[in-house]
Amino acid sequence: MSAESTLALENVSASYGPFKALFDVSFKVGEGEAVALLGSNGSGKTSVARIASGLIAPTAGTVYVNGESMKKKRAYKFARAGVFHAPEGRSVFATLTVEENILMSGDRAVSRDTERLERAFGLFPRLAERRHQIAGTLSGGEQRMLALAGVIMTQPKLFIGDELSLGLAPMVIDDVYRALAEIKKGGTSLLIIEQHVHHALNIADSVVVMAHGRVEFTGSVSAARAHLDQASH
Repeated sequence: MSAESTLALENVSASYGPFKALFDVSFKVGEGEAVALLGSNGSGKTSVARIASGLIAPTAGTVYVNGESMKKKRAYKFARAGVFHAPEGRSVFATLTVEENILMSGDRAVSRDTERLERAFGLFPRLAERRHQIAGTLSGGEQRMLALAGVIMTQPKLFIGDELSLGLAPMVIDDVYRALAEIKKGGTSLLIIEQHVHHALNIADSVVVMAHGRVEFTGSVSAARAHLDQASH
């Protein structure tokens, strides 16, 4: 696998017991690239995210992170390699404050980096106003922002965002995608799993479309728009 790929899946299949979720999935996310992973519910997008972050192991095929095979490696090894996964739902420490959540995102050296902390708060003024508030009392949108503030703090090699806009108001979704653009600008590669196609395509450099556990399409954003438009008719 090319060292220029932050993430690469090569002929990956996955099962949950007797249920086969993925079939020979192959695609890559280049360094500093944003890839939109699209598809309807049940198409296999979340299974891809879990495999790409080491939460589940593929039944066949290989996952590469920064050109290195991650075969038989546990999730913490993926995290150490620079993979940050924000799963669907509210992924915060509910009993800690906003600031404590952000500091918990990185290692001890990162937690002392006040410049990164203030950059995160600068991007999310609403969180800055609530820095001492218990995270579990935040709204759903604010908790999503908090998860992204942690990404800014850690500056990972790869950020995997699973349905970041789920259940959020349109204005909050705009804030989330502005933050993603900043994260990408900092050099982090993005794998964005979305049902809000418009937002995902606006930030993406390339697109993967899945259906029934298989890759149906890979290509540029313009080619993906044509493919999705044709599929809807």
